[in-house]
Amino acid sequence: MNLSLVRHGRPLVDRARPAHEWPLDPAYADDVRALRTRLPGHAAWYSSPEPKAIATARLLTDEPVEVVADLREHERHSTDWIADFEEVVRRAFEHPDFPAYDGWEPLAHTRRRVVQAVDRIRDAHQSRDVVLVGHGTAWTLLRAALAGGPPDLDAWAGLAMPDLFVCGTSGTPGQGAGDMLTS
Repeated sequence: MNLSLVRHGRPLVDRARPAHEWPLDPAYADDVRALRTRLPGHAAWYSSPEPKAIATARLLTDEPVEVVADLREHERHSTDWIADFEEVVRRAFEHPDFPAYDGWEPLAHTRRRVVQAVDRIRDAHQSRDVVLVGHGTAWTLLRAALAGGPPDLDAWAGLAMPDLFVCGTSGTPGQGAGDMLTS
């Protein structure tokens, strides 16, 4: 069983709305479709509930896609535009037990939520490939859990929209087993 982690395509940014409400930018739909040939032909598909993630999944497969609330991105309940966003997210990684910004979920909560959701999904599909469509920070935390090490902030900063990572899943994310292969 392989676990494919897809980061959503480029969103249509609306500074008046929080990022978790942003839709996928239709101008970049071909960028998303280009990943289609790199994904398994027959897999179980799951998505974050965020519009940009669901739209990404719909462009990538004709299979049913189950929406799982706990696959959502690191919660950032604020419409403030943060000029030094990358620095604030890096601070969140450095101090995962505390909100890095007013209205933000501590990353330790995000990690626990995402890892538990993925454990449940993997338990349901032990011999079938799984594709998860979601977000950069959530997948960075999951990749760290799979590898049993700290989050790779340089990899996080280098993520594209969309992006794809394929994980060998010999262990469980919570136990740090499994090999991560960047595709």
